[in-house]
Amino acid sequence: MPTYFLDWLVGGFTGASWSTVAIYFLIATQLTIFSVTLYLHRSQAHRAVDFHPALAHLFRLWTWLTTAMITREWAAIHRKHHAKCETEEDPHSPQFKGIGTVMWRGVELYRDARAQRGDIEKYGKGCPDDWIERKLYSRYATLGPTLMLFICVGLFGAKGLAAWALQMAWIPIWAAGVINGLGHWWGYRNFETSDTATNLSPWGIWVGGEELHNNHHAFPSSAKFALRRWEVDIGWAAICGLQKLGLAKVLRVAPSLDVRPNIQMPDGETMKALLAHRFQAMTDYYRQVMLPALREEASQAGDSLRSLPRRLRRGLADDGRWLDAEARAKLQAFIARKPKLATLVEYRARLAAVLEERSTDANASMQRLQDWCREAEASGVRALQDFAARLRGYALVPATA
Repeated sequence: MPTYFLDWLVGGFTGASWSTVAIYFLIATQLTIFSVTLYLHRSQAHRAVDFHPALAHLFRLWTWLTTAMITREWAAIHRKHHAKCETEEDPHSPQFKGIGTVMWRGVELYRDARAQRGDIEKYGKGCPDDWIERKLYSRYATLGPTLMLFICVGLFGAKGLAAWALQMAWIPIWAAGVINGLGHWWGYRNFETSDTATNLSPWGIWVGGEELHNNHHAFPSSAKFALRRWEVDIGWAAICGLQKLGLAKVLRVAPSLDVRPNIQMPDGETMKALLAHRFQAMTDYYRQVMLPALREEASQAGDSLRSLPRRLRRGLADDGRWLDAEARAKLQAFIARKPKLATLVEYRARLAAVLEERSTDANASMQRLQDWCREAEASGVRALQDFAARLRGYALVPATA
């Protein structure tokens, strides 16, 4: 076998060392992550940011080369996930598919979702449908990774083959598996959303900011995922940098919440804020009303909060929606023995109903909210009274502030 062929087989045309190939691999995989989170997710699926046409096309080209994913299909499947989250129709809910299935067979779930062509048509509107999308990217989706294989092997030889194989597994592992799986199974929650989405880490660096999954489900149309001072969203940092270069335009971010003092009754500003921050309101209720009441009950009974398992305590945030039947029965029996806690659970359910209704009668919705506040203030429960007083003052921070 000729020497030059052996040399090429070892290091390709570049003769790169393993360390050089490793650097290439990290850069390439992060470019893939950015293409998915910035372009497919934040721009196409949620219309939170627009990119310069040239940059948008580079994102499309890179996702074609490294994932074989079609923009319209990806956006449609993700939009359906939000529309049907944690139901049997959710394409990848661990609650119904099982955490093991989502973690290790996420690619199969994606393929199954792609086959639902009616859903692709329904949820995939507004995505690129130009000549190159129809004639190349969509028609020859698998050609992209094949070309990438030849490029990697040509540049780095056998090392390139290894880099390519790992690169092809990157999105299935981290996006389809970890984010779709663990992101609805384990982690911390800033917001009591109506699903099980969690933040895997306050530092969204490794997977482009997608680690802040609970934040995203609270404000799906926000281009920025980091919503607490200690949180980091590397994808948002990239967007800000691109915006300074004139390559990106942010369309929407999560609105900031203000609390006005001395508001006697909920008004139009209150309703606007609650429409945007209903998950924040329910989170505040759990932390400012339910947990103090639970601690008080435990103190008076002379026992510890540990007598109620943490999983059941968390169930107080959503009426045990995600508990199994046995655990839900235990939680309901515990609440039934605590009259004050039972009252607070009832008030929580009523508030949730007010915030989740989709009435076209704004005056009727306002009246129900005002009635709830009046009754809360007359309840004699200090934590509930304080919460109602704070809720009345909710308002959105003006965009120019």
